[in-house]
Amino acid sequence: MAETYNGYCVKCREKRDFDGKVEETNGRRMAKGTCPVCGTKMTRILGKAKV
Repeated sequence: MAETYNGYCVKCREKRDFDGKVEETNGRRMAKGTCPVCGTKMTRILGKAKV
């Protein structure tokens, strides 16, 4: 289930929209995907899940 998120690409040094999946890493929810321009991995930390 891929959704569109906005994140910062470290290689391009710009904010971009990317398609990503929500995963849980070290107890934090993160959207992980790749930059559509250069292909570098991008992440965005999300808020806590609503119960």
